[in-house]
Amino acid sequence: MMEYIGATGAPISFSEVPIDPAIDFNFLLGFAIDADASGKPQNGVFSPYWTSTLTPQSVRDTKTNHSNVKVLASLSGWSVNNKVLSWYNPIDTRSWIFNAFTSLQTLIAEYSLDGIDIDYENFPKNDATFAFCIGELITMLKNHSVITVATIAPYYRTVSHYVDLYLRYGSVIDYVNHQFYTDRVRLPIGYLNDFRTRAKQFNATKLLPSYEVNGRGIQGEAFFEALKLLEDKGFDVNGVMIFSADASISNSFYYERRAQGFLLNSTFQREVVVSLLD
Repeated sequence: MMEYIGATGAPISFSEVPIDPAIDFNFLLGFAIDADASGKPQNGVFSPYWTSTLTPQSVRDTKTNHSNVKVLASLSGWSVNNKVLSWYNPIDTRSWIFNAFTSLQTLIAEYSLDGIDIDYENFPKNDATFAFCIGELITMLKNHSVITVATIAPYYRTVSHYVDLYLRYGSVIDYVNHQFYTDRVRLPIGYLNDFRTRAKQFNATKLLPSYEVNGRGIQGEAFFEALKLLEDKGFDVNGVMIFSADASISNSFYYERRAQGFLLNSTFQREVVVSLLD
C-alpha cells in the first residue's frame, strides 16, 4: 500500500490513517525538493516541504507503533509555493548526484526514512540527464544502505523519461506508482486496457494501480471493479497507490480501508490456490 501524505499543507497526522497490521504500508511524504521556496534550483540540495505536522518524531512513533510501516520522501512533485517545478539539466551531473546523496542522507537520517519516491513531473525538451542522475542516486543510496526501497511515479506526459530510467536502472526500482488517474480513464474496462499498456512499458509485477481521492480518472466503486477485473485477466494486484491522505480526511479514509481489504482478500485467495496446488 502506497499513500501520499502532507503535500497540501493541511494539518494531518499519520495516526489518522487506518493501517492494517497485515499490510506493507508505505507513506510517501510530499515533498522533498531540490529548490528554495521561490522554486530556484539548488543543484541537488533537497529540503523538506511537507506539512509541518509530519515531524521526525511522528515518523519514529508511527514506525514504533506499526512495524509494517515504511516512510519515504517523495522527490519534487508539481510545484512549491505555486511555482511550477521542472527537472533541470545539471551542468555537472556528478556534482548534482553528490549533493543529492549527501542532502538526502541527512534528511533520511533526521526523519528515520526508509526510501525515496521519484516524482519529477516536468522536463525540458532537451533532457539528457534525468535517467542517469536519478538512477545513479538511487543506486548509491541503496549501495550505502541509506534506503531499502525506491519507487517512481510517472504519468502520461512523463512516461518516456521514466521508461528510460526504468530500462537502465530497473534493478534498483522496487515499485512503479504510475498516476493512472491522469490518463482520465473512468470505466473498469478502460482501466484494464490502460494497465496493459503501462505493463508493457514497466514490469507488471512492480506496477501498482492508483487512485486519486475526489480527483481525476476512475472514481468510487468502479475503481475496485477495475482491480477485480485486473485479477480476472491474470494480473497480480500486489498493491495500490492512493493520492492522497490529505483528501481522504473528508471521507474518513474510506478508500484506504477498502483498498487494504481488497489486498488482504487477494493475498488470502492466492495463498489458498498455492496450498491447493501443493
